[in-house]
Amino acid sequence: MSMTQASSQYFQQVAGQWDQMRRGYFGEAVRETAITKAYLRPEMAVADIGTGTGFVAAGLAPLVQKVHVVDGSAAMLDVAKKNLSDFDNIEYHEADGAHLPFADASLDAVFTNMYLHHTSDPLAAIQEMVRVLRPGGRLVITDMDEHPYAWLKEEMADVWQGFARAQIYAWFQEAGLVNVIVTCTGQSCCAESENANLGDDEQREARISVFAAVGTRRTVMREVVQERYAAAAQSEGCNCSTISGSSASCCVEMPGEDTCCGGSSGGSDCCGAEKKRDTVTFSSGYTPSELSAAPKEAAEISLGCGNPLALAGLMPGEVVLDIGSGGGLDAFLAAARVGSAGRVIGVDMTPEMLERARAAAERNHLTQVEFREGYAEELPAADAEVDVVISNCVINLTEDKGRVFQEAFRVLKPGGRLEVSDMVTSGAMPAEMRENGADWAACVSGALPEQEYLDLIAQAGFRNITTRRSTSMGAVGGVSVYSVIVSAQKPGSSNAKNRSGCCG
Repeated sequence: MSMTQASSQYFQQVAGQWDQMRRGYFGEAVRETAITKAYLRPEMAVADIGTGTGFVAAGLAPLVQKVHVVDGSAAMLDVAKKNLSDFDNIEYHEADGAHLPFADASLDAVFTNMYLHHTSDPLAAIQEMVRVLRPGGRLVITDMDEHPYAWLKEEMADVWQGFARAQIYAWFQEAGLVNVIVTCTGQSCCAESENANLGDDEQREARISVFAAVGTRRTVMREVVQERYAAAAQSEGCNCSTISGSSASCCVEMPGEDTCCGGSSGGSDCCGAEKKRDTVTFSSGYTPSELSAAPKEAAEISLGCGNPLALAGLMPGEVVLDIGSGGGLDAFLAAARVGSAGRVIGVDMTPEMLERARAAAERNHLTQVEFREGYAEELPAADAEVDVVISNCVINLTEDKGRVFQEAFRVLKPGGRLEVSDMVTSGAMPAEMRENGADWAACVSGALPEQEYLDLIAQAGFRNITTRRSTSMGAVGGVSVYSVIVSAQKPGSSNAKNRSGCCG
C-alpha cells in the first residue's frame, strides 16, 4: 500500500522542481472538484495523503479546522512547509501510507491526489485511509484514468497505468464505503516523454483524463430505524412529540421516550395536518380528498415529507413499487390510479409495518396491492418487473443511498420512471448529528446534500433527472434541510449506459 522505492526516490529527486512540473500535469480544477465532493465544514479535521508540496492542502486549509499533511518524502514535506507557511492549522507527518499516523475513526475526510498510481497495493491503501475515517466521513481520490503510456513507469516511477473506473468503484465498495461516486474532474493530466527516440506510434505525448472518486464510511443505523418504526406501527393513532437535540420531524411518539422517528412509509404529514417543532416543518401536501380515498388506518400512520404521486403520471395497468411502504398510504393511493389491471408492490423492512399494511389491504379488499418484506438496498423484486418506483421520505433513512438507486434502476423496465420525495440538505451535517440515531430516524441527519443525492441517481444510470422543492423545510445545525420531489427515467435498453464513463 506504500509507495515503491523507485517512486520514493523519484519524488525525493524532483521535490525542488515539483511545483513547476505539477502545473504542466494538472491544474486547480482537479483540486476544486475534490473539495466540492467532500462537503466540508469549518470544524472538520482532514488529511491529505501523499501531499507532495501541498497542492491539495492549500485548498483545504482555509475551509477546515485542522489539516494533516502526510508524505513519505522529507524533501517534499520541506517544500510543502514553505508553500503552506501562511496557515497555522496544518500538521506535518513524514510517514508511510501503509501505516497512517492517526487513530481509527479520527478524521472527517481524507484526500489523496495522484498518489494511488504510485502504490504497490491500491486496495490496501484505500482500506488504510478508510480506517481513519469517522462514520459518515468521506474519502476523496483524484487520479488518472486507465491509459496506454507505459513510458510513465520508467520516467516518473508510476506503478499503475491509471485505473479503470469500475475497478476503483469495486475497491471502494470492498473497503466498506457507501454512496460511491466515480466521475470526471473535467481535466486531463498532460505529460511528454523525454525520450526523443519514441515514435508517434509509441505515444510520446500523454493526455490522460482525471477522475474523482468519493465514498462515505458507513454509519450503521438500520437497527435503530427499524426499532423506531416497529414502535410507530404498534402505536394507536398518531401524535407528535419533541425530538431530542435540535432536529425535528413529523413523527409518531416512541413509547416511554421523548424522541420520535421520521417515517418509513409514504404518505401525508403527521395526523394529516402540518406540524412544526424546533426548526423543521414536515408536510406532505396531500389533499383532503386524496387522504379520504385511502384506508383510514393507513393515513393514521403516514409520515411522508411530500407527495411523490403528484406528477408521477400513473396510468391504468402499470406496476408500481413503493420503497418503504410503511402503513401503505402511498401504495393504496397508487392502486387507485393503476386500477384493477395494475399492480402495486409495497416493500418495507419492518414486520410490524407490514402486518398493519396487509391488514388494511385485506379489510378494504385491495387485492391488487401486495406487501413484501425486504430492504431498500436489496429489493425483493425481479429485474425489469415494474413501471414506476416511488418512495416518500425513506431513502434518507438508508445507509447506502447509492445502492438503493441502483436497485430501483434494476427493477424498473426500460423506460421506467423513478418518483421520490425525500429530505436533502444544503451541506454536510455536523458529525455528532450524523452519528445520532434519534436524529437519523427523524429523517434529518441521514439526509445528503442535494447535489450528492442527484449525483447518486445519475451514477445509477438514470436520465432526464428533474427536481423541485416540496413542502417540508427548515434548518438544523446551521444547515438547510428540505424536501424535494425527484423524477428520473431509466433509458431504453439500447442506450442504458452508465453516466460514469470516460471524459476528456
